[in-house]
Amino acid sequence: MIKIKNCISILVLLVVVFCIYLNKDNIYTEIKSISNAKKEVVIKEGNAYKKDYDFLYVKQMKSYTPRNKKDLINIFYSVLNQGWEKFTFYCPSTYKTCIADVEEISDNEILLSNINNYVSPFNSFSTIKTLYDDTGVVTLVVTTQYTKEETKRLEKDIDKIITSLELDSLSEEEKIQKIHDYIIDNTRYDTEKIENKTSIYDSSRIQGVLYDHYAICSGYSDTMAVFLDKLNIPNYKISSETHVWNAVYLNGSWLHLDLTWDDPVTTSGKDILSHEYFLITDNELLLKHESSKDHQFDYNIYLEFK
Repeated sequence: MIKIKNCISILVLLVVVFCIYLNKDNIYTEIKSISNAKKEVVIKEGNAYKKDYDFLYVKQMKSYTPRNKKDLINIFYSVLNQGWEKFTFYCPSTYKTCIADVEEISDNEILLSNINNYVSPFNSFSTIKTLYDDTGVVTLVVTTQYTKEETKRLEKDIDKIITSLELDSLSEEEKIQKIHDYIIDNTRYDTEKIENKTSIYDSSRIQGVLYDHYAICSGYSDTMAVFLDKLNIPNYKISSETHVWNAVYLNGSWLHLDLTWDDPVTTSGKDILSHEYFLITDNELLLKHESSKDHQFDYNIYLEFK
């Protein structure tokens, strides 16, 4: 009788083990879900350079539990926009492809660069590392384009320039033009950087404009973006495969502002200040560059112009 009971117990145990084996994926998923549910996402205050308005393509997240790939893109944007150096969130068990989508986004340099264009240059990344595991824990680690020390110095000097320009009594368009003209009058296009891929100037960043007085398109557009942020004028950078410039929201419309093309290189070396690309509509921009790739951008990213 004892032997029969033992045999029955062993048989029941085997059945239980077999059932567990058959449902191991569901059990693992449930354990992962319970584990992640107990982990709270830590939300800190954003820094002084965060934008308090949304765009059509990216928006500030209120909940950091993603449901789809679009939510993930918004999380990447939100982390950059807030100026967080490190942030951890958790994939829910209901979002089956979450980690695969995280991996796809983190490997897509063009997408990350486009997301970067929507944040303040002072919050934009030079590197962004994505750490994740199969339990659904995702951590973003951001190294900004400008260090805290660089940002502090640049902010101080930009504030001095704004004071010297006496902008208070001007309309928004007049303020933008005065800054546009100041930057171009004090900057030359760094042809050496483009032709030789090297330069003695920090021309791809704001320092090139303010201190070296040489810039390429990223230097012009970063500098203009910071001034626009100072004036509380909605803006972002917009880029093609070969170029980057500014998009500005003014009087109910989104307009293009390209300081690089308004500071043309001349064969004589003479400085020229142009307003040909100053606050122009999308149609006006396209008419100027029907055959050029410089201003051919992705309308599925920069939806304000679609």
